[in-house]
Amino acid sequence: MKYADYLTVLDNHIASHPLKLGDGESVLALLYESYEDLQGCNRQIKGDFHELYRLLDGIPLTELDRIINPVCTLCWDYEQSGFIHGV
Repeated sequence: MKYADYLTVLDNHIASHPLKLGDGESVLALLYESYEDLQGCNRQIKGDFHELYRLLDGIPLTELDRIINPVCTLCWDYEQSGFIHGV
C-alpha cells in the first residue's frame, strides 16, 4: 500500500468514526475515555453492582439514585485517576 493510499484509508476511517473528545482535559484523559469505552463492564463489576442493588432492595428509587449516582462517579474517578497516574 502506498503512503497516499494509507492516508486515504485513514481519512475515511476518521470520517466514519468521529472522535469523542469527552472532557478533553488532557491526552491521558482522552486515552482513558477511549480505553473505558472499549473495555466495558467486566463480570466482577457487574456482580458487585448486583450485590449492591440487592443490599439496597426496598429503598425508594429517588433515595437509591442519591446513593448509586455518587458511588458510580466515585468509581469512575478512581479508575480514571489510577489509569492516568499509572501511565
